[in-house]
Amino acid sequence: MKIAGVSLNPSTSDLPGSAALQQLANGLAAWALLGALVALLLGAGLWAMGSHTQNMHQSSQGRRAVLTSLAAAILIGAAPTLINFFFNAGLKVH
Repeated sequence: MKIAGVSLNPSTSDLPGSAALQQLANGLAAWALLGALVALLLGAGLWAMGSHTQNMHQSSQGRRAVLTSLAAAILIGAAPTLINFFFNAGLKVH
């Protein structure tokens, strides 16, 4: 029994509305980056206040917020490359 071969060739021009979907993804990425920026600023302020008042819990919460927002920005920036990398790795599976 032979199974028919299928293929996958993603193209943003094959469906109507692809340009709008790309604009939506770009806008969501911009909002996510703005959210990461706000979290970074708030976390830095919390870290500074906690350090100044010798409140170790507040300081560690601020430090965690700073590191988390930086990690989020890295993931947002790397998302297209990561998706393409794993898609291409999946194409090599036989």
